[in-house]
Amino acid sequence: MSDLENKKCLPCEGGLIPFDISEIHKYQKKVDGWDIAKDENKIFFLFKKFKFENFIKSQNFVIDVGKISEEEGHHPDISFGWGYAEIKITTHAIKGLSENDFILAAKIDKAINV
Repeated sequence: MSDLENKKCLPCEGGLIPFDISEIHKYQKKVDGWDIAKDENKIFFLFKKFKFENFIKSQNFVIDVGKISEEEGHHPDISFGWGYAEIKITTHAIKGLSENDFILAAKIDKAINV
């Protein structure tokens, strides 16, 4: 993995410039399997779909992601159901991606691989 999983998300109240596409691609190489997309407002976000054997495993994963998110003070959008969970991460305060988003993605990946 990368050094990102050892970093801590920093509080973001806005005022920062979101990553441009070259910075996004540089950081994307540090997280495995996360896609980059834009929403209807053209705001970049990270997205990944996880697959599980059943509903309980999906639910437990979402609970773990919730704990990580609270520890980091950075909260993704999460949807889940039988055998899957989808995570969408962006920094709402700056309407784009920051290092925090990639830190959270790396920590989520680490949790699932433990």
